Amino acid sequence: MSIYKIRPARETESARIRDLIHITGINPMGLDWKRFVVAVDDRDEMVGCGQIKPHGTDILELASIAVYPEYRGKGAARAIIEHLLKDSPRPLYLMCESSLGSLYEKFGFRPVPYEEMPRYFQRMTKLAGLVTALARREEQLLIMKLQ
Repeated sequence: MSIYKIRPARETESARIRDLIHITGINPMGLDWKRFVVAVDDRDEMVGCGQIKPHGTDILELASIAVYPEYRGKGAARAIIEHLLKDSPRPLYLMCESSLGSLYEKFGFRPVPYEEMPRYFQRMTKLAGLVTALARREEQLLIMKLQ
């Protein structure tokens, strides 16, 4: 496992963040570079990113955790997540594919029943269910919470 430095994103990295989000196929909405941290290698090259995304005034989401394919499995995502969790207020939510639930459980996140989700996540769950059904995919959207 490699060691990565985590630092705030720079404006000059905003296009790379958007490109990485596109490559990984995760939600491209709400990509304000000012909220992002990046994992960088020993040459200060970005290998991954992540953010804490606000939804209104009282709901925060761990979001946009993405790592370039050639750096996966080497600790970059873990370093990003640990850095973001270190000082972020609770509760903290996240959305992920159901197959990734066990990864986030390692950080203390737990699945949230639909009736206990904030309205934003309920709407996203309904939308994702429709998309999943239309695409005939096995994956489901999982909403998780860290107290």
